[in-house]
Amino acid sequence: MPRPTAPVTDSHCPYCALQCAMSLTRTAAVDGVVPRLPVDVAGRDFPTNRGGLCKKGWTSAELLARDDRLTTPLVRDVTGELAETSWDAALDLVASTILRLRDERGADAIGVFGGGGLTNEKAYQLGKFARIAIGTSRIDYNGRFCMSSAAAAGNRAFGVDRGLPFPLEDLDDASTILLLGSNVAETMPPFIGHLVGAQAAGGLIVVDPRRSATARLTETGRGVHVQPAPGTDLVLLLGLTHIVLTEGLADDAYLAERTTGLDGLRRSVSAWWPERVQSVTGVPAPVLRDVARRLAASDGTYILTGRGVEQHVDGTDTATAAINLALVLGLPGRPGSGYGTLTGQGNGQGGREHGQKCDQLPGYRKITDPEARRHVAEVWGVPVESIPGPGLPAVALLNRLGEPDGVHALLVHGSNVVVSAPNVQTVRDGLGRLELLVVCDFFLSDTAALADVVLPTTQWAEEEGTMTSLEGRVIRRRRALDAPVGVRSELWIMHELARRLDAPGRFELDPSIVFDELAAASAGGLADYSGLSHALLDTGLAAHWPFPVGSGGTPRLFAERFAHDDGLARIVPVRPARPSESPETGEELTLTTGRLLEHYQSGTQTRRIPELDDACPEVFVQVHPATAARLGIVEGGLVEVSNHRGTLTVRARVDGDIRHDTVFLPFHYPGDASANLLTQDAVDPISGMPDFKRAVVRLRPAAGAPLPEATATGALR
Repeated sequence: MPRPTAPVTDSHCPYCALQCAMSLTRTAAVDGVVPRLPVDVAGRDFPTNRGGLCKKGWTSAELLARDDRLTTPLVRDVTGELAETSWDAALDLVASTILRLRDERGADAIGVFGGGGLTNEKAYQLGKFARIAIGTSRIDYNGRFCMSSAAAAGNRAFGVDRGLPFPLEDLDDASTILLLGSNVAETMPPFIGHLVGAQAAGGLIVVDPRRSATARLTETGRGVHVQPAPGTDLVLLLGLTHIVLTEGLADDAYLAERTTGLDGLRRSVSAWWPERVQSVTGVPAPVLRDVARRLAASDGTYILTGRGVEQHVDGTDTATAAINLALVLGLPGRPGSGYGTLTGQGNGQGGREHGQKCDQLPGYRKITDPEARRHVAEVWGVPVESIPGPGLPAVALLNRLGEPDGVHALLVHGSNVVVSAPNVQTVRDGLGRLELLVVCDFFLSDTAALADVVLPTTQWAEEEGTMTSLEGRVIRRRRALDAPVGVRSELWIMHELARRLDAPGRFELDPSIVFDELAAASAGGLADYSGLSHALLDTGLAAHWPFPVGSGGTPRLFAERFAHDDGLARIVPVRPARPSESPETGEELTLTTGRLLEHYQSGTQTRRIPELDDACPEVFVQVHPATAARLGIVEGGLVEVSNHRGTLTVRARVDGDIRHDTVFLPFHYPGDASANLLTQDAVDPISGMPDFKRAVVRLRPAAGAPLPEATATGALR
């Protein structure tokens, strides 16, 4: 007798914003043998991943079978230990503390910190919960560490921020792609399938201080690796724009018809001739000229930016400089060409559209806009004056924890701030000053381990909802199995807390109903989801926002006009700013941080998967051989990496894939191995983005580290 067919659920990967499609098949006992994993994962054909998955996607089911899964609320007891308790006791404690602090200090004494991995429904309801159940303006999220500079640049240039304003498949036909500050070969490997056309044409141009896995895709005649000094991308882009304008390579007709501000740009780039740019960036002038001419000569050119050029104190201006270059070339909105920025977190796009950011309401509406406030208040069923004004961006919010004018209780959802925040020791100290720290998570993350209350939540395969991918496509996350007994969704947690706080409005439990309210709240906004529903998305249609009622969606923005009232793109002149810190002596180096293929974000999930963790179980520092020889550092030896903020003792990885003046640390590791013990919390004045990519450090062999071997002539080798 044939076995019954196992149920299959179509869903998407729980990690990055590529949101690769996958099929989850429920496993069952065979001949009495219980399978180790509750589902089997298979890649599913979809425009972004075409059936492929990376290591993280293939192993994602491991997360569903971990024996250290949180299933019971925890409360810190009188001995200082986290002890199991009931849901009622935990939520009563949270609600009573919020009510007391609100009465004693005002609603802004309570803060909420969200995450770019929450579904659209959770992100929307979290913003609503903060503003009308608690009444606080103090809400922001970890997307401030990821996409804020790109978003600010897109908003001021185009009038709207959508990571890719075109479907990812459009890249397939490109002959030239300029990729700045993004290591897609490791951060989202299936993406590289869309670079094959540009590689075949010899037109993949990768800008990165490291010879990353993505930079290596340019080898053997497939493109060029441009290797500037860290933090000089803005100057590089000004130099490329200078060449385009002075050599008559600009698209004059496009500039006249679709942009404003060209004269100011001409003046601002006039001082950045190639030889001067070379002196700042280290990129040879002939390479600059070749790159500019290649960009202008191609009929299918795209410019894409990532965190490497955006996570700086001048990140907004650097992203703006990339947009300016794209505009003078006539790329945005033109068929077969374009500009975009690569969203990192799984729902980094949707997470910032619907209310987690301190200055935004659902639909990407400004919280200071009276009409936006009126519309959202009507949907929420509250007086417009009850919605607080703008709050504090993430770094400012976290740096004031426990201070007189800061928050004294913090609710954290889907974020691990004691690993991921810049200058992280400041954040750890601040958490210790709080009267109440509440963390919602499915594992005991490093932040949860410090909490007063830990609330166990559902994982990706146990919940219904939607996500928005890097190309602005709204997709369905579907439940493939039930959550363990005792685990709750954040929607249920917010519902129960709102009831205890006697909050106005409705806090629904059904994700489809929450989505319908989100759609209504977004109606008429820049990120309009009003024509969408779970039922419509379940038909499989390609739903790129804006998707107002009666529309078919907008896969390609800017085809006819930009989002400013006059329909024109704004060319905004920018100029280099003095870095907040830079090496002053030959003993100092520039530290940059980034991701590894096997790990994701703070590593709470991937460090729990043996196959991923075994591939790179500990932090390392990448250093150039010449620098290592000068400092007496050997491959695999212990090295102290330090500055005035902290010290890490790590293994050395010595290779020629990095500049001699630069070192690299991955940021996935906790505790004393956190790269963010060294990063600075100086922020971009426009976006609030911290400068993760440039910190000054010193290196020296750690005490007891092996000495370099000497050759017969006594020279270091």
